[in-house]
Amino acid sequence: MHAAIPLPVPCKRAPWNKGRLIGQKRPLKPKDVWAIRVRLQLQGRKRDLALFNLAIDSKLRGCDLVRLQVDDVCAGGRVRDRGTVIQKKTGRPVQFEIMEQTRASIHDWLSKVELRNGRYLFPSRLRAQPHLSTRQYARIVHAWVESAGLDSSAYGTHSMRRTKAAQIYRTTGNLRAVQLLLGLRSSKAPFAISASRSTTPSAFRSRSSSDK
Repeated sequence: MHAAIPLPVPCKRAPWNKGRLIGQKRPLKPKDVWAIRVRLQLQGRKRDLALFNLAIDSKLRGCDLVRLQVDDVCAGGRVRDRGTVIQKKTGRPVQFEIMEQTRASIHDWLSKVELRNGRYLFPSRLRAQPHLSTRQYARIVHAWVESAGLDSSAYGTHSMRRTKAAQIYRTTGNLRAVQLLLGLRSSKAPFAISASRSTTPSAFRSRSSSDK
């Protein structure tokens, strides 16, 4: 009589998102922006302050923000009032304004590290990488959020991209202007459809399928 051969028991893997809050990340409120900015200033963290301010002003995706070069924001030894970059995701150019406070923080950062044209604005501290990775940037954002006493699981790198856009939409209600600022092509994005049905700023919270 042959002995029964035991069948292998399949290994159950925990879902990747178990215990995590997934979905659309919240934009920062003005008071949160102020709180994070003040902490970075008091701690003398010039790189993080420049990165934070530029992330808010530029409204760039994380992959575009970390790849910025000195030439993208500086000309003739001074920080530009505006910058223009080609988006990695869409291949389309997008322009952004650099506010005075952000220009000052970028100038302070460049003065500290003495970066030249042709170099990445936010170089990585790891020799194998020329600039900050999106993963490193994500960890930095979570640290900022936690320092302000917020739930870091509710925020992410996309929160930085949406913060100023959300403020502009609350003020103007002009959805098309926000789309242009974010470098979006489609006017038929889900949040555009919801906005047409509602005049409240909360309509902006639904994310465009092309804005990930």
